[in-house]
Amino acid sequence: MPGHDIIVIGASMGGLDALRALLSGLAEDTSAALFVVWHMAADSMGLLPELLRRESRLPIANAEDGEPIAPGRIYVAPPDHHLLIEAGRARLTRGPKENRFRPAVDPLFRSAAHAYGPRVIGVVLSGALDDGTAGLWAIKDRGGLALVQDPLDAVHPSMPRSAAYHVKVDHIAPAHALGPLLSDLVRTQVEQEGAQPMPEQLSIETRIAMEDNALEAGVMKLGPLSPFTCPECHGTLVQLTDGNVLRFRCHTGHAYSVQSLFAEVVESIEDSLWTSIRAIEERIMLLEHMARHMREAGDGDGAAQLLASAREAEQQAELVRLAVMRHGAGAGSLPEATTP
Repeated sequence: MPGHDIIVIGASMGGLDALRALLSGLAEDTSAALFVVWHMAADSMGLLPELLRRESRLPIANAEDGEPIAPGRIYVAPPDHHLLIEAGRARLTRGPKENRFRPAVDPLFRSAAHAYGPRVIGVVLSGALDDGTAGLWAIKDRGGLALVQDPLDAVHPSMPRSAAYHVKVDHIAPAHALGPLLSDLVRTQVEQEGAQPMPEQLSIETRIAMEDNALEAGVMKLGPLSPFTCPECHGTLVQLTDGNVLRFRCHTGHAYSVQSLFAEVVESIEDSLWTSIRAIEERIMLLEHMARHMREAGDGDGAAQLLASAREAEQQAELVRLAVMRHGAGAGSLPEATTP
């Protein structure tokens, strides 16, 4: 009977220290394969394995597409690629971004749940917003185990707090205690493997992350159409639910939690307001330039009218600038869930 031999770990802001603490406490005879996603910029250098190697007792490296899964190794998602799991091998894809990231935590967690069911342990560490919550829910739904860093121990508690609120987690612990805990859990046997039927939604979303065409994979069957559009491609979003977790996905495959969608909309509004300020200021400069030209040509009345229009535009720009400042101060994020 197999044990819990697939461990998937997700982290974001503040996650480097949490990963170091977790790996330093992991036993060197750990027989599981570990997979790590840490949110990073697409153009980053992919140095996470080097940053973690000193703390890790297990071999650690950026994953390669198609490489076999071996026990006692740590596979890290490289920049601008989702790290996914198929039966017996790791996969790297450039599937649609989820929660504004590639790599993202949820695709890794879902693919692990899809391929290995109850043999999976999911771990959510420090990070902003709520990537990892839906994926951890999928792991639990397929009979796996869910672990969360204690939000009080996290530099950025939003990710672990959201996971603990929405998912019936098995353990909440500080990062330094998660390594020894995982080492013990790996030795426990899995019961009733394969007893849970494969949810169609999990299969569809895993196919999308694997770079299948989202429409052909069945994205429109995932839920009802919402009144919202995708900030990335402006396609209509369908609404999904995982237990009490509300999410959205567009017909091209981009996926958002409520928190990440709200953050993207807030950022889009701010960008639009700054674009409006730029356009108004360009109008002011053009009006003043034209007024100087008309004054030099002897048309003082026409120049005065243009300058009056420029002053009105300055008032408009000031109102929009005030709106930007108020928007940034009060609309940055939704209220966070409180851990029960």
